[in-house]
Amino acid sequence: MRAFIFIWIGQFVSLLGTGMSRFALTIWAFQITGEATALALVGFFSFAPSIVISPIAGALVDRWNRKLVMILSDLAAGLMTIVVLLLYVTGNLEIWHLYVTGFIAAIFEPFQWPAFSAAMSTMVPKEQYGRANGLVSLADSVSTIVAPLLAGALLVAIGLGGILAIDIVTFLFAIGSILLVRIPQPARSAEGEASRGNLWQDSIYGFRYIWRRKSLLGIQLTFTISNFFGSMAMILVAPMILARTGNNSLALGTVQSAMGVGGVGGLAMSLWGGPKPRIHGVLAGFILFGIFGDALMGIGQTLPVWVAAGFIGLLILPFINASNQSIWQAKVAPDLQGRVFATRRLIAQIAGPIGLLLAGPLADRVFEPAMQPGGALADSWGWLVGVGPGAGMGLLIVVTGLLAALAGVVGYVIPQIRNAERLMPDHDTAAPAVAAAT
Repeated sequence: MRAFIFIWIGQFVSLLGTGMSRFALTIWAFQITGEATALALVGFFSFAPSIVISPIAGALVDRWNRKLVMILSDLAAGLMTIVVLLLYVTGNLEIWHLYVTGFIAAIFEPFQWPAFSAAMSTMVPKEQYGRANGLVSLADSVSTIVAPLLAGALLVAIGLGGILAIDIVTFLFAIGSILLVRIPQPARSAEGEASRGNLWQDSIYGFRYIWRRKSLLGIQLTFTISNFFGSMAMILVAPMILARTGNNSLALGTVQSAMGVGGVGGLAMSLWGGPKPRIHGVLAGFILFGIFGDALMGIGQTLPVWVAAGFIGLLILPFINASNQSIWQAKVAPDLQGRVFATRRLIAQIAGPIGLLLAGPLADRVFEPAMQPGGALADSWGWLVGVGPGAGMGLLIVVTGLLAALAGVVGYVIPQIRNAERLMPDHDTAAPAVAAAT
């Protein structure tokens, strides 16, 4: 795992820079607009293009050198940060610039994730998948702890421009870590050889692969439902806290840091390897996250409750993601993973942009007015989430969190999802590789 650890360190440093920039830009965008819709649109434009492009990206990942793909993807994201920095220091940065740069960066983002995930399969032994994916989740979580604290402290000292400059340096560090290690190309499996076609055929291959395997399809549809409601809840957390605290960036940073502390779940996953069968980490995780991560966050009206909800939610999340990733890495041959993982990402997250688009208008025009004193829902639900600024967003977070938890319950009810690991053979027991890739 030595080469993997080296790349992981580079990605971790890059995540810190990205997290600092996102935190600082969130504060800047809300101060400029004062609306949840603006933040939701930033999230939409930074996310939706990656969903549309995923199948083509996955096909190209399986054709191209995965090391080169990871470098180019990181480089594209870094260039967009440079553009935002230049606009800011010249006094020209506007909210719509974040939509455009987020959109462009999102075009390249779907290349990074399947390339890194597939590369991991060739760098890490199968029995270590759970631990390696736990480390990936740990990096996400620890960066969530440190990035808001650093950004909150540095905003006063160096401003948004300085934070963006730090982000650019971290991108260069990530690219350097990739350049210094060898990433093996996967051996070609029998199914991989049989599936070769033109770019269009390769782009839709992932759909055919998953459609023929109903257990994998069921897992991804469960993710789709949960991600739809979960995306609505998570995009509203920052504006809800800012609205309820009078734009207190320290309170928001504290909650986001608590979420990162909850990422010790990633450390536990990296040491333990996760539950067996791994499907329990996925389905039970959905249920617990929806209740204690989302619904409790919406109910909360004070910093201690938000901190508790953020901690519990992010404690659970690494078990969901690492368990799911380990299932797919064990079941899908490495030379197919670019196409299949990209399609899997599309199926799981296609509803996310819709949720992001709905969340802002629902919060600003329906739930927020309804939860003001004398509003249509204030008397009915004020006992649960209070009334006044942020209460409507809190109620919407509660509703969407409980609906996301329901996805996990449905997964347990369906045998093909509940028994997915037993019904699907591992790729290295299904058919041998036929040749080494060059």
